[in-house]
Amino acid sequence: MFRALARAFAFLCKKKTSSERENTERQKLLEDESKLTTVQGFVTKLCGDHGFIDDLIYFSNDVVVGNILPQVGQKVMAIVEEEKTSLEMKAIEVNIVPDDCHSEELNYSGVSSVSLSSLSESADYFSDPGFFTLDIVCEGFEPYQGDQVEVEFYIHPETQTRKALSVRPLRHKHVYEVRITNLQGRSGVIDDSIFFTLDSLKLPDGYVPQVFDIVDAVAVETIQPYYVWRAISMSLVKRPQ
Repeated sequence: MFRALARAFAFLCKKKTSSERENTERQKLLEDESKLTTVQGFVTKLCGDHGFIDDLIYFSNDVVVGNILPQVGQKVMAIVEEEKTSLEMKAIEVNIVPDDCHSEELNYSGVSSVSLSSLSESADYFSDPGFFTLDIVCEGFEPYQGDQVEVEFYIHPETQTRKALSVRPLRHKHVYEVRITNLQGRSGVIDDSIFFTLDSLKLPDGYVPQVFDIVDAVAVETIQPYYVWRAISMSLVKRPQ
């Protein structure tokens, strides 16, 4: 009987040792693949169900502690996982840092209404000091010189430098069943009042605008010679026979 008990005890010890060894190896593997650190920074971009801290650290909304999501420019504390293989940084927990009324870091962000003064492939410069790259422009909007835009920006609390975070049209409107009244080269006019250029116009596949076409369009406020609206998208409703 004692011999049977001894064998059973030895089996259990062996099984426990094997399980502990597997857990240790699994933990070591996780440590090898990723590294956890705690960082403090500012939310610099929000994109629907996720965002970025200091433009480097990705986080999804479901890892934010509490029921209130952070705003652009807000200070947060995050537990960040860095994968050694890809070097990508991803927050697994984000906590909003409460505002301190006596802190010198009070204004992190703001909004300016500006007019685009020039364009280049890498960056678009506007009338106020600073610039923005095309990857922060809102979906469906392709900026053009003269457009009136609203720029949301981040002010670094220490250096007071400003960085654009998002760009969207200042004002826009929809027009329905209006006629293309003029077309010269790559530029044209809708309803004698809305300018458009094929260099910055979204069209359905296969559609080439023609004079007298009846179209629906979305226009943004702009400053062009003789016009204050520019069409950014257009779709054909009817083409005269």
